[in-house]
Amino acid sequence: MRLRAAHVRVRVPATSANLGPGFDALGLALGLHDELDVRAVASPGVRVEVEGEGAGQVPDDERHLVVRALRAALDRVGAPQTGLHLVCRNRIPHGRGLGSSAAAVVAGVLAARGLVGDPDVLGGDDALALATELEGHPDNAAPALLGGLTLAWTADGEGGGTAGVRAVRLPVHDDVAPLAVVPPQHLSTHAARGVLPAQVPHADAAWQAGRAGLLVEALGRRPDLLLDATGDRLHQGYRRSVMPESLALVDALRARGVAAVVSGAGPTVLALARGGDATAGRAGDDVPDGRATDADAAVADAFGGVMAGWRVLRLPVDDAGATVRALLD
Repeated sequence: MRLRAAHVRVRVPATSANLGPGFDALGLALGLHDELDVRAVASPGVRVEVEGEGAGQVPDDERHLVVRALRAALDRVGAPQTGLHLVCRNRIPHGRGLGSSAAAVVAGVLAARGLVGDPDVLGGDDALALATELEGHPDNAAPALLGGLTLAWTADGEGGGTAGVRAVRLPVHDDVAPLAVVPPQHLSTHAARGVLPAQVPHADAAWQAGRAGLLVEALGRRPDLLLDATGDRLHQGYRRSVMPESLALVDALRARGVAAVVSGAGPTVLALARGGDATAGRAGDDVPDGRATDADAAVADAFGGVMAGWRVLRLPVDDAGATVRALLD
C-alpha cells in the first residue's frame, strides 16, 4: 500500500468520559478542537511544531504521541514510513480530563488514513480498535472519532460473534449545554486511576448500573433527570484525595441542583447544564460562543467571584467527530 497524499489536515474534538456513572463506557465529544497539518516529506526524521496547549512541553520528535500513533497506523495497514512535518494547533487542555491524549492518538490514526488516501482503510471499528490499543480505553477515543455521545464496549466473541472494541452513537437532547470548569493544575490519568480499588461492593455496582441506564435516557430525552442520572459510586469518591478541589466543586454544584461530574480522570469538572436561548459572551479566544445555562449562577455562586485560575468553557456537543482532508500545497 502506498501513500497517495502528501499533506493532510486533521481536526479532533475534546471529549469527556465517564459522565458520572458511565465509567470507562460513556463519552461525549465537545466543541473544542485540536487541528493538525501533517506533511509527508522526503527527508528522514520528524519535525513537530506546537502552538497553544503543550507548546514547549510535549516532545517535538518521534516521541510525540501523534507521530507514534501515525507510525503505528501506517504499520498496521502495510504502508511505508516517511519523514514527517507536523504543525499542531492545540486548544484542548493537557492533563485536565478532556481527552487530549485520545485526541492525539485519533489524530495520528486519521492522519495515516488521509496520507494513504483510501477511505476504506482504518475506517469504523478498525480505527477505534487501533486507537483503543494505543490509548488504553475506548471511552475517549470513541466520541473523538464518532462525535456526539457514545457508548463503547469490548465484545468477547460470545455466541460466535466477532471479538473486539465496539461503539455506538446515542442521541443527545438539544437542551443539553455542557460547561467545562477547568482548574489551573493538571493530573495524570495514571495518578487518578492509581487510587481506585480493585473491587467495589456489589450494592454499589448494582446502583451504578441503574444510574448509567438513567443517564442515557436523561441525555437523550429527559434532561430534567440529569441530576439523579449523574450520581456515581465507582470512581469519583475514591479520587477525592488526588483532586480535593474538584470534588468539592462537584459537591457544591450538585447541592445547588447542577448535574456536575468529574470529566474523565479529572481534574476538570463538567456540568451537564440545560441551555437557554440567550447568547453568552466568549469564554475565550479558542472556544465558540455558548448559550446561557441554568448552571451559570450556581457556578458563580460556588466560586464567590474568585476563580483563582479556574476557567469556565461553554462547549457545545460536537456532532461531527474527527475529520481528515487532503490539502494541495
